[in-house]
Amino acid sequence: MTPRSTAFVCAPAGRARARPRAVAAWPSPRPAGAVRAIAGLALAGALALLAALPARAAEVHGFTLDNGLEVVVLEDRRAAAVVHMLWYRVGAADEPPGVSGVAHFLEHLMFKATGTMEAGELSATVAANGGTDNAFTSWDYTAYFQRVAADRLELMMRMEADRMVNLRLTPEDIVTERGVILEERSQRTDSSPGAIFNEQRRAAQYLNHPYGIPIIGWRHEMERLGMEEVLAFYRAHYAPNNAVLVVAGDVTPEEVRLLAERHYGPIPADPAIAPRPRPAEPPQLVERRMTYEDARVGQPYVVRTYLAPERDSGDQREAAALSLLASLLGGDATTSVLARKLQFEETSAIYTSAFYGGVSLDDTTFGLVMVPADGVSLAEGEAALDAAIAAFLEEGVDPAQFQRIKTQLRAAEIYAEDDLQALARRYGAALTSGLTVEDVLAWPDLLQSVTEAEVIAAAGRLFDRRRAVTGWLTPPAATPDAAAATSAPAAEEEVTQ
Repeated sequence: MTPRSTAFVCAPAGRARARPRAVAAWPSPRPAGAVRAIAGLALAGALALLAALPARAAEVHGFTLDNGLEVVVLEDRRAAAVVHMLWYRVGAADEPPGVSGVAHFLEHLMFKATGTMEAGELSATVAANGGTDNAFTSWDYTAYFQRVAADRLELMMRMEADRMVNLRLTPEDIVTERGVILEERSQRTDSSPGAIFNEQRRAAQYLNHPYGIPIIGWRHEMERLGMEEVLAFYRAHYAPNNAVLVVAGDVTPEEVRLLAERHYGPIPADPAIAPRPRPAEPPQLVERRMTYEDARVGQPYVVRTYLAPERDSGDQREAAALSLLASLLGGDATTSVLARKLQFEETSAIYTSAFYGGVSLDDTTFGLVMVPADGVSLAEGEAALDAAIAAFLEEGVDPAQFQRIKTQLRAAEIYAEDDLQALARRYGAALTSGLTVEDVLAWPDLLQSVTEAEVIAAAGRLFDRRRAVTGWLTPPAATPDAAAATSAPAAEEEVTQ
């Protein structure tokens, strides 16, 4: 099959390469190692130098096959390795009612037999060739990946394309793997008070949207998952026109195009694939509060999450301001606003944090965490958290801290170029969550352009208690000295096999 067109290429400066026709090019500098030259420089000098350094070491290319498969190539010739990732635009939030967990269940079952491979053969082949593989599921996507030597890329494509359409399941597969995912839920969720608390908080946050349903599924629905539900989900969503292929490493776009046409190209598009129907969350008019008591909790804490806008294609500025806000409030254990105020000045907390996940198809959340110090009640801790946020809104952003965070973000962006798998994940997650390659390329400079005033304005719009869920995790009053320790929660993002 011939691709419809090559859509884009972004090449580091200094690499003159022949460009295919019908290509739009962006100016992009540059190898990643020079960032180490900033050692010993003052903050202002470091920021100026980082701003002039390359944001990308990899050349970014893309095209779309006639059957709708979108392909992104991240060409980085520094090592003879390649990451092959196939992403599907379907996740836990796309499950039919009553079958929660089926997206993750199918992810497990995709390692069973196909028309040409035995169960487990794909992973065994990857391991025999010195590589690694796995898969993961989130609310908006499911992805499968292999990291191998560059000369094994065609083998990976052949096997991955095979299981896109030729999965062959047996009743024994269903029974065995259903037991595996139920045990996974037991270990990761049911045995952890913090995980249960996080699950209940999300359910309270989203009254109507499926983001309130756990990725792994509700146990009572997982127990009933069978062959019919799995195959219906597979046939409805696994198709080339519902997928994104990301290949990163020692490859050329011409090589990837040839192999993609050979192995994925013959698979027909599914005309039934349509934009994902998602129920809208109704306006949140009143704060929701919850307390989860569990005798296993050793350290009580407070979490508050607010509904927040996600990164929208072509309109990411609000999300960029919220990303910087999260870094300012809780991104550093010693210098962030909440740490300085609550942990060091007032000593009312032993841990504070702020988190925001902007890569999301629909509205996401912005969260605050406060773990009170000994002798500080949850009510007192929450009041101290509220006072710290109010003071921040009144006093504004510390310019020196703002510049420091931007420097750190720029440096992290450059260092990230050395991790092919993380780079491939960045593009795959974005493209399956409603963003484009152009949005991904624009994001680093957008973060640097956001002003202090924009951050405060975004914070003012965000911190509306009517759009918040405030949760307390605590042992029962009768068992204040529970032995098991519970760490502060991280936002659930995906479930890996």
